[in-house]
Amino acid sequence: MPELPEVEVVRLGLEAHVAGRVISSVEVLHPRAIRRHDLGSADFCARLVSQPMVAAKRRGKYLWVELADKAAMLAHLGMSGQMLVQPAEAPDEKHLRVRFRFADGGPELRFVDQRTFGGLALAELVEVDGTLVPDSVAHIARDPMDPLFSRDAAVRALRLRHTEIKRALLDQTLVSGIGNIYADEALWRARLHGTRMTDKLTKVKAAELLDHATDVMREALGQGGTSFDALYVNVNGQSGYFDRSLSAYGQENRPCKRCGAVIVREPFMNRSSYSCPRCQPRPRL
Repeated sequence: MPELPEVEVVRLGLEAHVAGRVISSVEVLHPRAIRRHDLGSADFCARLVSQPMVAAKRRGKYLWVELADKAAMLAHLGMSGQMLVQPAEAPDEKHLRVRFRFADGGPELRFVDQRTFGGLALAELVEVDGTLVPDSVAHIARDPMDPLFSRDAAVRALRLRHTEIKRALLDQTLVSGIGNIYADEALWRARLHGTRMTDKLTKVKAAELLDHATDVMREALGQGGTSFDALYVNVNGQSGYFDRSLSAYGQENRPCKRCGAVIVREPFMNRSSYSCPRCQPRPRL
């Protein structure tokens, strides 16, 4: 699933290509693409026609397009969702799910989703700590790239939990935007094993870990995000290439860039964790 850098790349593309444009028509080509909109496709389309796409916004891994009258279109990218800006004459993509045309007659916005795990939905914007967010995202914490993010508050929240540090990093109500890839990378940089307990971390070490998570996500953003297959792309259909810079995630059986020990993979919450057994020793029981 896309993490903060990948979603931010898409948000920047939407902001550049669709913000300020008025929707002239919406075509839903697959009902699963709007299954989160309880009132169905007719209501979804009717409520969007003649609406301006005011701005593209994000909190953590959650992406939405702000509309008029405190409304928003929330975009769940899932495992394979793509928001593509395409010329009207471009052939339809095989897995095109929703098409947006605009009053200016310019390029279309297309939601393409091969696996149909993603989707679009309309939501009401509510104010949380002085910021407007979709009501379904109100419980999500600020992410490290948010100008109002408080590292000190995040450190306190982490250390108040009695759980494994990797589980805490993935808890979007504590710090948002960090997923499996960047959690492993941040833990590798901090020389911490993911099973270390949060309430055993010092303030200094917890702050260092959050700084590493922020740094690695900024670096990934600078390279267009991490793409392991052709399904993650920006609005122009281009892949990111930060996967070439990963030090831990996906590096099983390769030497650690820091000490030369072999990176190992361990099962974690129906996924995998990658770490260096020498640099990131398991905590003693």
